[in-house]
Amino acid sequence: MKKSIKNQLKSFTVICIVALSLTSCLQKKEAKNVAATSNKEIAKPSQDIHEAIIANNFEVVKQHIANGSDINKIETMSGSTPLLTAVTFNKPKIVAALLQAKVDLSIKNNDGSTALHTAAFFGRTETVKMLLDAGADKTIKNNFGATPRETVLSDFSQMKPVYEMLIKQLQPMGFTLDLAEVEKARPVIAMMLQ
Repeated sequence: MKKSIKNQLKSFTVICIVALSLTSCLQKKEAKNVAATSNKEIAKPSQDIHEAIIANNFEVVKQHIANGSDINKIETMSGSTPLLTAVTFNKPKIVAALLQAKVDLSIKNNDGSTALHTAAFFGRTETVKMLLDAGADKTIKNNFGATPRETVLSDFSQMKPVYEMLIKQLQPMGFTLDLAEVEKARPVIAMMLQ
């Protein structure tokens, strides 16, 4: 049990590092252009897809999808995909759009976590349900040997410092997390992932 908790703490420390590295994508900008497609003008996205997600710019995300941008684009520093970014920053509308666009649910970030691992860890019940409904594999293990369910099985009090650290470090990017809600959601998510 202690080894499992240690592995979970390592895993979520890596998630923190991964999330912080998303800031690198905020410095990338794409030029505005217009592309003609089937007699319909589609504006080229004005922001990187990860940046648009963090900024909750749904219109730019839709432009990426409409323009055929790589919706599985891996952010090089963290290995996060647009789906992982949307899950981390609690953007369920963007998650739904990416799922509808048939994003790959099995891609792992640098610590081996899928979007389902991340949604479970952050207590995002609605997102966990969306991912399961879309066919996300709940048996995939991250680099620390934990399934999405195992990320929520440890005692909340042991994980609370990790959550607090993530809040402090990601808050400048607009990240929010209600710890009371996470504590309530963890057992519900564990049941969902059985």
